[in-house]
Amino acid sequence: MTAVRKVLLPSPRSFCAGVERAIEIVERLLERHGPPVYVRNQIVHNAQVVAGLEARGAVFVSELDEVPAGALVVFSAHGVAPAVEAEAARRGLDAVDATCPLVAKVHAEAKRAADAGDTVVLIGHEGHEEVVGTMGVAPDRTVLVENATDVAALRVADERRVTYLSQTTLAVTEVDQIAAALRDRFPHIRGQGAEDICYATSNRQAAVAAVVGEADLVLVVGSANSSNSNRLVELARAAGVAAHLVETAAMVDPAWLDGAAAVAVTAGASAPPRLVDEVVAMIAALGPVEVTERPVAEETQEFLLPQRLRGA
Repeated sequence: MTAVRKVLLPSPRSFCAGVERAIEIVERLLERHGPPVYVRNQIVHNAQVVAGLEARGAVFVSELDEVPAGALVVFSAHGVAPAVEAEAARRGLDAVDATCPLVAKVHAEAKRAADAGDTVVLIGHEGHEEVVGTMGVAPDRTVLVENATDVAALRVADERRVTYLSQTTLAVTEVDQIAAALRDRFPHIRGQGAEDICYATSNRQAAVAAVVGEADLVLVVGSANSSNSNRLVELARAAGVAAHLVETAAMVDPAWLDGAAAVAVTAGASAPPRLVDEVVAMIAALGPVEVTERPVAEETQEFLLPQRLRGA
């Protein structure tokens, strides 16, 4: 008789409110205006979401010079620098901002600190779109640190005038460690620890942490460029459990499942829920499974759409 495999579904997982809002903005614009609707960079970091919107008429571009003058363009959930907004206005583009409100909050904090004369230290990963946008808020007063080694080498104009902020999709433990190093280096520094990390990122990390001790394998559904998805893989591996990031069920190697009596399946905040269902179905196709939901938090957060898109 084939043994029953346990499939653990940590919750929350998949889409968060900021991702749902960004996708709905593009969908509503396509419905109201028809294609093409241009989107600067991926609306969220998920290839399946992007492909679905492309099929409906969204056109994804890297820079605004790829957008025809006067056209409709959406700024992605990761946010943009004020210089990008200014360029859109200069070219007469009809710009709609899909920046996650929690990223916009970090932008506001960066501007407030820089206007007050502080050096802004941003904890983040170089090149990530959110980091590029946040650093662009006050480029002359913002420096990036990726690890504690960077903190040791940091030089600022006035060590009594420093504020630190964080990319919203990092690992909580990672930010806490770097923040501690910053506080040691600059005793007068202002900041809120890991509080800049969005609730969805921290909740998904807590959910994986709650089940990883029971799992022989963790499968995280998400795209390779999704920061919060990669952090979930790292969390599981740090706990000594095999973990893999997969875009779709087709990427799951059956060999990974050999000897895995309990498999935890989750997804980053930009991955559609149906992709998790497809991974579970793929596992079930190999033999009987017992699927168990493991909730650690309930997410009720909702973000309003831009005023022009509210209502029917």
